Amino acid sequence: MSEDGTPLDEGFTPELIEAARRTFAGPVAFLKSAPSLKFLPDPDVPEVAFAGRSNVGKSSLLNALTGRNALARTSNTPGRTQELNFFDVAGNGEAPAFRLVDMPGYGFAKAPKDVVRTWRYLVNDYLRGRDVLKRVLVLIDSRHGIKDVDREILGMLDKAAVSYRLILTKADKVKATDLADVMARTAEDARKRPAAHPDILATSSEGGLGIPELRAAVLEAIG
Repeated sequence: MSEDGTPLDEGFTPELIEAARRTFAGPVAFLKSAPSLKFLPDPDVPEVAFAGRSNVGKSSLLNALTGRNALARTSNTPGRTQELNFFDVAGNGEAPAFRLVDMPGYGFAKAPKDVVRTWRYLVNDYLRGRDVLKRVLVLIDSRHGIKDVDREILGMLDKAAVSYRLILTKADKVKATDLADVMARTAEDARKRPAAHPDILATSSEGGLGIPELRAAVLEAIG
């Protein structure tokens, strides 16, 4: 715990934190959108994907992670992104060191059934068939904790045997005591799941809480 009661992850060394800072200070660029598997980029570099319920703050967190204001589109309209969006992180600037993948948001109640069906096929096929996918970072709203719609994709990840880590968003919107409680409950849930990383990160795209650790988590995932 920090002095104000905010939970901190202490699993990252200062060297990894600094390496992650330098990596994301380098070139990061949008590569392409893939509305179906045939449009996926060649699987030639490691990938780390971001998943989350619609309006969980995924685009804002990706922008904060990369230090860009408009790398990922933000929208108040649930279900706007219905494609896999790929971003190259160049590392040494000569070639992509790895890719970030912005997965389409889930849990949007007003979407047509065919849109939901398309989402399920796209995401499920990507998760099951992408050998270069090293980890999925599943974003959970700190104000609500894990909801049934989140458990659905967690079950999908467990079944596909894809490693994932739970990331709390909007941590600045709740009191420190409430944040500690939701982190404890989220960690308890993660321990019961075969493909889940045991450690939970709390983040805020507005205040910057947990962003250095999130960058380190990405580097850790790609090995």
